Amino acid sequence: MIMTPHLRKFALTAHVTSSVGWLGAVAAFLALAVAGLTGQDAQMVRAAYLATEFITWYVIVPLAFASLLTGLIVSLGTPWGLFRHYWVLLKFVLTILATILLLMHTRPIGVLAGVAREKIVASADVGRVQVQLVADAGAAVLALLVNVTLSVYKPRGMTRYGRRKQHDIADDAGSTPRWVTVFGITVIVLIVLFRLWIRPAGMAH
Repeated sequence: MIMTPHLRKFALTAHVTSSVGWLGAVAAFLALAVAGLTGQDAQMVRAAYLATEFITWYVIVPLAFASLLTGLIVSLGTPWGLFRHYWVLLKFVLTILATILLLMHTRPIGVLAGVAREKIVASADVGRVQVQLVADAGAAVLALLVNVTLSVYKPRGMTRYGRRKQHDIADDAGSTPRWVTVFGITVIVLIVLFRLWIRPAGMAH
């Protein structure tokens, strides 16, 4: 199912905005994580880790889900497709992995924020977690930069499915379109992951 030009532009705008915003928010998170790891002022370190928790739940997580869902809509609603071109498929896989890893690493973020709320953050107690946050954020920035590069350069190369689809002129009028199934499964998986990893609603209190 191909979207109309106006709808396609709207979806593409939403995807670009959320993706670039995600990259910028992760870069800001990385700066905070580095400040927390290397900072000498105790109050600044505490503030940095409290800010990482806030930016994660209220900026990075929403933008990650928005980027993934809008990217899915754009790929399935345009001739590019989701499984036809290697660059689209690789970008989709990287986005899913980055989102899953993000949800997995909200726990150490919460640990450091919890320590910061109660006492002075000491590297002797949580030094390993501090280093982990910097490494994770750096890896996330790299993965998102790869996605941006793929979007700009769009390297050639079609998958086996894409080549077969290119030569397939018969339509399956009576069956459910593949994009509907893929979209539905992806949404369900994301909801389950989000419910498994999201912290209680009273976190901010």
